[in-house]
Amino acid sequence: MTDVQALVLAPPQPAPAAARGGKLSAYFGTPGNTLISVASIAAIVFIAKLAFGWLVVDAVFSGDGAVCKAASGACWPFVAQKLRYMLFGFYPYDEQWRPMLALLLLFGACLFSMMPRFWSRKLLIAWIIVILPALYILMAGGVFGLTPVPTTSWGGLPLSFTLSFVGLTLALPLGIVLALARASNLPAIRVLAVGFIEIVRGVPLISILFMATVMLPLFMPEGTTIDKLLRAQVAIILFASAYIAEIVRGGLQDVPAGQYEAGKSLGLHYWQIMRKIVLPQALKKVIPPMVGLFIGFFQDTTLVTIVGLVDFLDTVRSAIRDPEWQGIAVLEGYLVAAAVYFTFSALMGAYSRFLEVHFRTTHA
Repeated sequence: MTDVQALVLAPPQPAPAAARGGKLSAYFGTPGNTLISVASIAAIVFIAKLAFGWLVVDAVFSGDGAVCKAASGACWPFVAQKLRYMLFGFYPYDEQWRPMLALLLLFGACLFSMMPRFWSRKLLIAWIIVILPALYILMAGGVFGLTPVPTTSWGGLPLSFTLSFVGLTLALPLGIVLALARASNLPAIRVLAVGFIEIVRGVPLISILFMATVMLPLFMPEGTTIDKLLRAQVAIILFASAYIAEIVRGGLQDVPAGQYEAGKSLGLHYWQIMRKIVLPQALKKVIPPMVGLFIGFFQDTTLVTIVGLVDFLDTVRSAIRDPEWQGIAVLEGYLVAAAVYFTFSALMGAYSRFLEVHFRTTHA
C-alpha cells in the first residue's frame, strides 16, 4: 500500500476539543481563556452598570443648568435645548427646515444609490441635474421664494456633509486620473502626476486649508474674492485626490499583466482597456482602503474650523461654551458628537463589507 492510499484509507481523526465543545470552548476551553473571559464579562457588566446609572438612573431630564449642576448624572435638558444649534449652527432659526429637508433628501438619495440594482447612467444624470441642484437651492435659497442664506451662515451637520460628500465625490474621478497618469508611459505626464501627489501628501490638510483660505486671496487681483466655503471645498478635493490616486495605483498594480495583453489582443485601445477591463478590477480590489479613507476624511472635516467655518463638532463646542451650561454638560455634548460620527462611520464600514460580498472580492 502506498503512502497516498494509506492516507486516503486512514480512519478520520477525532475533532479537536475546541471544535467538539462548540463556540463556548473558545472562551472557556482552557484556564487562561476562562480567566480572560470572566474578567472581560465582569468589566463589561461593571461599565454597563455605570453607564446606565449615568445615562438614565441619575440623569436629569428637565430643568436648567442649576438643576444639572446639582445632579450626578447626564444633563439631557442641555441636549434638548442646544440640539438644533448643534445640528444647523448659525443657519437662520426660522429657515432651519431647509437644511433638515436637504439632509433628508441627501440621505434618501444616497440610500437609493447604494442599491446595485439602481446603478445606471440615469441615476448619475439624476444626481447631476436634479439632486445636487436641489440640495444647493435648499441651502442657499434666492429662488422659488426662498430667503437667500450666505454660505457664511452654513454650519453644523449640513456643512460637514457638504464638505465630505462633495469633496470625496469629486476627488474620486480626479484621483483615478492621477493614478492613471502616474502609471503612464509618457514621462511628462508621469512626472507631473508624481510631483502633485507627493507634494500634496507631504503636507497636512490643515496647511492646505490655511493656504487656500488665507494665502490664496493675496495672489488674486485686487477686489476679487472667492467664497470661503468654495476655497475649503477645493482644498479638500485636491488633498483627497492625492490619497485616492495612491490607493487606486495599488489596485492597478495588482491587476495581472495578462489582462492588459488580453485587451490589446482584442483590438481595444488604451482607454477602452482601462474602462472595460482594468479599472473595474482595480477598483473592486481597493474597496476596503477606499472606504477607510472616506471615513477618515468625513471625520477630518472638523479641521475647517481653522479657516472660520463652523462644522458639526465646532457647533457642539460652541454649545458647551454657552455661559448657561459652561462646565456642566461637556460630556453630553461630546457624547452627541461621538454618536453621530460613529453612526455614519459604522454605516460606511457596513456598506464597504456589503460591496465586498456583492463584488465577491473575498476568498470566502
